[in-house]
Amino acid sequence: MTTSVTIIGAGLGGLMLARVLHVHGIAATVYEAEASPTARAQGGMLDIHDYNGQIAVRAAGLMDEFEGLILEGRQAMRFVEQDGNVLFEKDDDGSGGRPEVQRGELRQMLLDSLPEGTVQWGRKVKGVRALGGGPHEVSFADGSTVVTSLLVGADGAWSKVRPLLSDATPEYTGDSFIETYLFDADVRHPIVAKAVGGGMMSAHGTSPDRQIMAHREKDATLHAYVMFTEPLEWFDAIDFTDRAAATARIAREFDGWATEITALITDSDTPPNFRGLYTLPIGHRWDRVPGVTLIGDAAHLTAPNGEGANLAMLDGAELARSLAAHPDDVEAALTEYEQAMFPRSEATADEPVILESLFGGEIPDALLGLFAQHEQTH
Repeated sequence: MTTSVTIIGAGLGGLMLARVLHVHGIAATVYEAEASPTARAQGGMLDIHDYNGQIAVRAAGLMDEFEGLILEGRQAMRFVEQDGNVLFEKDDDGSGGRPEVQRGELRQMLLDSLPEGTVQWGRKVKGVRALGGGPHEVSFADGSTVVTSLLVGADGAWSKVRPLLSDATPEYTGDSFIETYLFDADVRHPIVAKAVGGGMMSAHGTSPDRQIMAHREKDATLHAYVMFTEPLEWFDAIDFTDRAAATARIAREFDGWATEITALITDSDTPPNFRGLYTLPIGHRWDRVPGVTLIGDAAHLTAPNGEGANLAMLDGAELARSLAAHPDDVEAALTEYEQAMFPRSEATADEPVILESLFGGEIPDALLGLFAQHEQTH
């Protein structure tokens, strides 16, 4: 089977690309390895920025739908020490330009905006190969294949499309986190809920290698990220199949911390979930290869800094607009997209830029000290 625009991956970037193409009357097919939209949890909250993510939403013609997903008050921030002492607090006055939404709901918004059949579920990519002159063949685990004149890798960190363009592979950053959840926290965990506050809480200890962050999500869910700077081998020694033992081992690293903070570990309603953080080289680029390109983490994976989902969506929207602007010259469209995408993604990988966007250029001295201490250890 031959198709024109083939997108690998039904994450936010791939779906945004398909949606903005649809707005411009260009058909696309999205192939996704997962069996259905509900095959797995879609992660936590995302702050969608007015300078990138929201630009994509507007290009998709979905701003009204997006505004219906916003969780009010979640731009509030609180930074505390390990004893619970508040270093800095900022209420959500609605002026931050970074409204919070649930990732799963944002993804469903995009799915609902696409013609039926655009996304092909349960299509795990086995391999891709160039056929010469621009077309590519994609083979799937079920034995089927498609040939496409334009292949877009929106397939994340471990992209199967990236090797067509680049030899780069993700490398471990040295940082990892353990995810936990407390459900219905206002009723079941009121002390912890009060400590977290109305938005995001970040707790720092005497060691920069340990940190606990938590977000208040929908329905009073507290989603915590227990951060570690350790080699992967350190986590190999933890048996995550033994929930009680793994929880106790993680909690032991925070002995002496306030119980309203460590309860995010010890009182979790879910088993601890390990996630190592990986990155591509900052400034990752490739030479133009006919008929193929990348968006999102496939192109510019970095450790979480608040920009990944926003950049993926903007990549998708900008690629679609370039293709619409050059209907008879795909290579001109891909060149235009990549020449804008490369410097854009490199700029947002700079942590001070992220801090300035959070605090409006006035970063509290206490926080600058914490982040400077963290950087000295990396």
